[in-house]
Amino acid sequence: MKQLNLILLWHMHQPDYRDYVTKEFVLPWVYLHAIKDYTDMAYHLEMHPQTKTVVNFVPILLDQLEDFTEQFSSGQIRNPLLRLLATPDLEHISMQDRTYVFDSCFLSNHETMLQPYPAYKRLYEFYQIFNKRSECELAYVSGQYLADLLVWYHLAWMGESVRRNNEFIMRLMAQSQGFSYEDRLQLFNLIGDLIKQLIPRYRKLAESGQIELSTTPHYHPLAPLLIDFSSARDSQPDITLPEHHLYPGGRSRVAFHLSSAVTHHTQYFNEKPCGVWPAEGALSTALLKILAGQNCQWSASGEGVLINSLRASHPDASLPDRNHYLYRPYKVSGEAEQVICFFRDDQLSDLIGFEYARWFGRDAAENFIQSLEHIYHNTPAEESPVVSVILDGENAWESYPYNGYYFLEDLYSLLDNHPFIRTTTYRDYIADTENTNNVATLPTLAAGSWVYGTFSTWIGDKEKNCAWDMLCVAKQSFDLVMQSDRLTDEQKIEASRQLASCESSDWFWWFGDYNPAHSVASFDQLFRQNLMNLYHLLKLPIPPSVLEPISKGNEQTEASGAMRRSS
Repeated sequence: MKQLNLILLWHMHQPDYRDYVTKEFVLPWVYLHAIKDYTDMAYHLEMHPQTKTVVNFVPILLDQLEDFTEQFSSGQIRNPLLRLLATPDLEHISMQDRTYVFDSCFLSNHETMLQPYPAYKRLYEFYQIFNKRSECELAYVSGQYLADLLVWYHLAWMGESVRRNNEFIMRLMAQSQGFSYEDRLQLFNLIGDLIKQLIPRYRKLAESGQIELSTTPHYHPLAPLLIDFSSARDSQPDITLPEHHLYPGGRSRVAFHLSSAVTHHTQYFNEKPCGVWPAEGALSTALLKILAGQNCQWSASGEGVLINSLRASHPDASLPDRNHYLYRPYKVSGEAEQVICFFRDDQLSDLIGFEYARWFGRDAAENFIQSLEHIYHNTPAEESPVVSVILDGENAWESYPYNGYYFLEDLYSLLDNHPFIRTTTYRDYIADTENTNNVATLPTLAAGSWVYGTFSTWIGDKEKNCAWDMLCVAKQSFDLVMQSDRLTDEQKIEASRQLASCESSDWFWWFGDYNPAHSVASFDQLFRQNLMNLYHLLKLPIPPSVLEPISKGNEQTEASGAMRRSS
């Protein structure tokens, strides 16, 4: 009997925000998303045990969550915002710390995370009056203002499931102002508890069979580009590439990231991952071979990659209606046929990522179900379609009222009771031989990512290529030092970890004038600081080019830039 197999893959990822020399967490996004999004997403699944999903955790995110758990356990906090939240006397903190609070505690979506809270809104209105004043005038801002601001920022970033179920949080929000040190300390401890519980909560969901946990190469590298820059020409033949034709030793670096990911994932969740969502859904034939070498059963990418691959495989044929090619699994001819590939429905994924935030939750959920029903009725009668909806499991909800609480509640409720839509996981889907008998074959895989089906978000313009060239030079230096006796074994391990952080795709995502200037400045500085730290650990002088900003972004762009439409 025909049914529609729906696979929701929620991708959880943050780059490594740690400075490997000072050990400080430079930015707070890991713990803020932990208490808001990772907490809420676990809650919705716990409330709907019939709903199956895939949850993809990037290992470097898990490492940082574990790091925060250890910080709370030891009392040695290495993030300035958390330290300030738990500082007894805010009246006499340094001007640098005061400025840091002002610069940090209004970074959010104001429409959904500030405007709904009158007390927090008043703090912002007051800030707008004095934010261009001199340091002497800023010194008159009271410790009570700073205390209330720190508390409200963390309340705004608190998961809706916590706000609705934790009596202490309810009391703080009702109190609205005049927060004491005891209030702040209790909030600080709650944050620690929420983070500590996360990995065990998802492990329990996986052990019950409700979710499948998948992984990504450890530090989220753009693997096809590390292997071969020219893979970008599969989808953009005329793209301008970096001056360096290849990233030195890129294939072995990808194998390292993948092997490390499998090892760490197994340690966190007590089972090896069956599948891999590559960073940015970026696939190439060379990467598939490496995945096959790790006994990976499945991988996934964007709809644009499938379209480019079908056109490359059948250049003289026109594409049929997407209902006749998108909703089935594929294998790629050659050495990696054992890896079954799935391709994301870009339209449905982008509806959740960008459109439904402006809808009433119930209306959005019903529209999503209706879209699935349309697919069901328009795919071949003899096939049970498999629909992959893959997107960020964290950044989207910042634009939704109540952190997407009503949308997710209504969506899961409708899916639980639907007569022919079945939520499943990739592992469960391919375990059914009837499904694997329907796997189609792609003669050619055109390398690309989930964004536009190309690599243009990470390579091709002057600034992105400049960053790649800087990384290539650093890797050449790394290789020379590793072959010498300049470093001890422990120092080599530290340098290798720092190099892995430099190889993250996230830095290249942010370079470009289509991103907001304040975000570009942060990530530009982080990338170059990572390179500086690498040279420091290699005991080499820092090249002058690393000291100069790569990209400035756009002062007129307000959007966060953390998410992008797929087409």
